[in-house]
Amino acid sequence: MTERVLTISEAAAFQIKDMMKQNEEEGAFLRVAVKGGGCSGLSYGMGFEQEVNEADVQDEQHGIKIIINKEDAPILNGVKIDFKQSLMGGGFTIDNPNAIASCGCGSSFRTAKVAGTPENC
Repeated sequence: MTERVLTISEAAAFQIKDMMKQNEEEGAFLRVAVKGGGCSGLSYGMGFEQEVNEADVQDEQHGIKIIINKEDAPILNGVKIDFKQSLMGGGFTIDNPNAIASCGCGSSFRTAKVAGTPENC
């Protein structure tokens, strides 16, 4: 572990572990990333990977090994990932204190320093 960039709630960790089990990815790393696109210019990405790159920051929370590319770390600094369940189903929520604008779908955003390239939603 080198530094804590973001925080994953217990509810999100439970859901991530369940997804890892369902996809036979137990023991994998959770990659949290930022990519260009979305209504506001940037969007979040999460997926499972088996290996760490030299350009990754590593962390572990609630038994989940997390990797983030060093270039994405400043944009994701302070992010809180949670999982909310409702009558209409459940989903991950991302609270990013660096975002100055986001779209209605909640998965696209921009920061004061990084705007990205908006796409139509």
